[in-house]
Amino acid sequence: MSEAARSLLQRWGASFRKGTDFDSWGQLVEAIDEYQILARHLQKEAQSQHNNSEFTEDQKKTIAKIATCLELRSAALQSTQSQEEFKLEDLKKLEPILKNIHTYNKEFPFDVQPVPLRKILAPGEEENLEFEEDDEEGGAGAGSPDSFPARVPGAIEGTLLPRLPSEPGMTLLTIKIEKIGLKDAGQCIDPYITVSVKDVNGIDLTPVQDTPVASRKEDTYVHFNVDIEIQKHVEKLTKGAAIFFEFKHYKPKKRFTSTKCFAFMEMDEIKPGTIVIELYKKPTDFKRKKLQLLTKKPLYLHLHQALHKE
Repeated sequence: MSEAARSLLQRWGASFRKGTDFDSWGQLVEAIDEYQILARHLQKEAQSQHNNSEFTEDQKKTIAKIATCLELRSAALQSTQSQEEFKLEDLKKLEPILKNIHTYNKEFPFDVQPVPLRKILAPGEEENLEFEEDDEEGGAGAGSPDSFPARVPGAIEGTLLPRLPSEPGMTLLTIKIEKIGLKDAGQCIDPYITVSVKDVNGIDLTPVQDTPVASRKEDTYVHFNVDIEIQKHVEKLTKGAAIFFEFKHYKPKKRFTSTKCFAFMEMDEIKPGTIVIELYKKPTDFKRKKLQLLTKKPLYLHLHQALHKE
C-alpha cells in the first residue's frame, strides 16, 4: 500500500469514528454533518479515473457502497418517523472494511448500490475544476429532472435540520427560501440550494444543509418555499459571519452537480421580514474578497426571515 493510500485511509477512518462517536453520544447534527462530508469524499474517490486513484475498480465499488451507507444513516437520523432505517450498529460494521479495503474480498454485508454516474463534490471542490460558463452552454439543461438518478439517497428530500432547542434570552433564525430569479430558470435540472454559515475566514460555523430539489420552475424563477433552521443562536455567531446560499443544478453533459451562482447575507441583515439579495458569479467566495455580480439584470434570491426568542 502506498503512503498516499495509507494516509487517505487514516483520514477516512478518523472521520468515520468521529461520526459514529457523535451518533453514539446523541449529537445528531454533528453526526449527520460528519457522515455527509465523508460520504462526499468517498464518492469522489470512487468515481475518480483509474490513473488518479490509489484503489482498484472493485475497491472503489466497495468505497462507493460505504458512502451510500453513510448517506442512509444520515437520512435515518433526519427522519421524523424512525431512526431505525439504517442502524448505528450496522454502520459500525463497515469501519473494519474501510480500514482494510486493500485486503477485503468478502461480499458486502448490505444490499446497497453505489450512486451511479453523478459526482458529489465536497464544499469548495468545484473551485478546482474547469467550467464552461453557464451562459454559453446553450441548452445543456434540456431534459426532464426525472431523466437522471438522485444525487444521493435522500438528497431529493434535502438534508435540512430541525430547529434547535430554545434558550432563555437567545434568538433562533428561520430563513424561508422563497424563490431565485434566473434567466434560464426552466433549464435547470434538479436545482437545489446549499446553505452554510461561515466566519470571516470562510470556516463553517454550523452544519451545511441542502434544500430539497425545487418545488417548481416558472418563467424566470425557481421556487423553493422551504424553511432553513440556522443551527446556531444569532447571539453566538461570530463578528463578520455570513450566511451563504449556493444555487446548484445537475449538468448531464459533465455528469456532476455544479454551482451556478451564490448569494450571502451578513449579520446586520438579520431582521424579521422579507429580504432580497444579489446573486454573484461562481466560484463561491466565502471570504467575500472578489465578488462579481452574476448579471446586470435585476435577478435576486428572495428570502423571508423569522426570529424566535424565548
